[in-house]
Amino acid sequence: MTATDTRRTIDAVWRIESARLIAGLARIVRDVGLAEDLAQDALVAALERWPEAGVPDNPGAWLMAAAKHRAIDQLRRKALLERKHDELGRELEARQDEAPDLDAALDDPVGDDLLRLVFICCHPVLATEARVALTLRLLGGLTTEEIARAFLTPVPTVAQRIVRAKRTLAEARVPFEAPHGEERAARLASVLEVIYLVFNEGYAATAGEAWMRPALCDEALRLGRILAEMLPEEAEVHGLVALMEIQASRFKARLGPSGEPVLLADQDRARWDHLLIRRGLAALEKAQALGGALGPYALQASIAACHARARSAAETQWVRIVALYDALAQLTPSPVVELNRAVAVGMALGPAAGLELVDELLSEPSLRTYHLLPAVRGDLLAKLGRAGEARAEFQRAASLTRNASERELLLERAAAVSWGTVKVHTRRS
Repeated sequence: MTATDTRRTIDAVWRIESARLIAGLARIVRDVGLAEDLAQDALVAALERWPEAGVPDNPGAWLMAAAKHRAIDQLRRKALLERKHDELGRELEARQDEAPDLDAALDDPVGDDLLRLVFICCHPVLATEARVALTLRLLGGLTTEEIARAFLTPVPTVAQRIVRAKRTLAEARVPFEAPHGEERAARLASVLEVIYLVFNEGYAATAGEAWMRPALCDEALRLGRILAEMLPEEAEVHGLVALMEIQASRFKARLGPSGEPVLLADQDRARWDHLLIRRGLAALEKAQALGGALGPYALQASIAACHARARSAAETQWVRIVALYDALAQLTPSPVVELNRAVAVGMALGPAAGLELVDELLSEPSLRTYHLLPAVRGDLLAKLGRAGEARAEFQRAASLTRNASERELLLERAAAVSWGTVKVHTRRS
């Protein structure tokens, strides 16, 4: 294995293992900031040793052991804030020979470190924005820039939120445990938001070469299913699970033979995972039976269900989708919801009607660097025969996206616009 191959392997291992590593360390040291620092130290050690020694058979266990060694060294060198450091150091030493349980039992929510980490990062001592940003950083392994793009927020703002959030958790001595009763219910909305943002980053990556990061989607789905078992009477939990199951059903059809993106209208629906669709529809029925049909996640799941139930793109019930977006816009108004609604209106009532709604969003500050605004506008202009304007919009969209696969797709569509082959493109494809 070459040095380049080893580095790629380390990057892949870090993407897969970092969340479990940080969560396991946080359970041990009771400090998420320190846990991330120790995990990063272990990553540095891997970068130094694996190119010469080779990648270990169990890289996750190697990283955990390396991080534990560093925890012991640090505790011996330095007294940390009001901790019984000698006792903690001896406890860590005693655990050195234990095999780290990186694959915690999925059916035991109390013993799931990742779920505990989500609730810790969503603690009410933190502002909502900080809760989401910190969890995406620690659980999803996202960079500060990726989180900023997901939030349409300046990078320095997100960086400050993360630093302050870790400091606040340490100063408040927040226990590393999942909440119960009324406290858990109060923190649930933020947890659901975090899980869905992690899923979205996996479903349509904001940056990098790949259009999707399935491991993030798998993790979000796993956490969502665990929450559904923990809180079976919470309609919105089932609504979120329904949404993620149905969206995940398209994975195989969203990529072509060479890994290129395939848009919703062009997907081979026979390649959709119908088991996931059935699971998603069943979860949606649970949400509706619990009186949650008009919850934000249940509404989005209902939109996804319209696509899932259509045997072809032509059979999609766009009028119903518009009505669902109307309800969603009233419940959780946002420029992105309005943009998606404009796409649906364009499909249901014609491109001119959709373009009118999109043009109303051109002055929206939060969408100035959002590449899907010019992408959607380009679609609608192309359908109206305004090829020159459409081409310019696709080129602008390509210049704004940080995802290489999506940029290539947008440039292809800019080149193809004069041939009348442009397809509607949204993040829900």
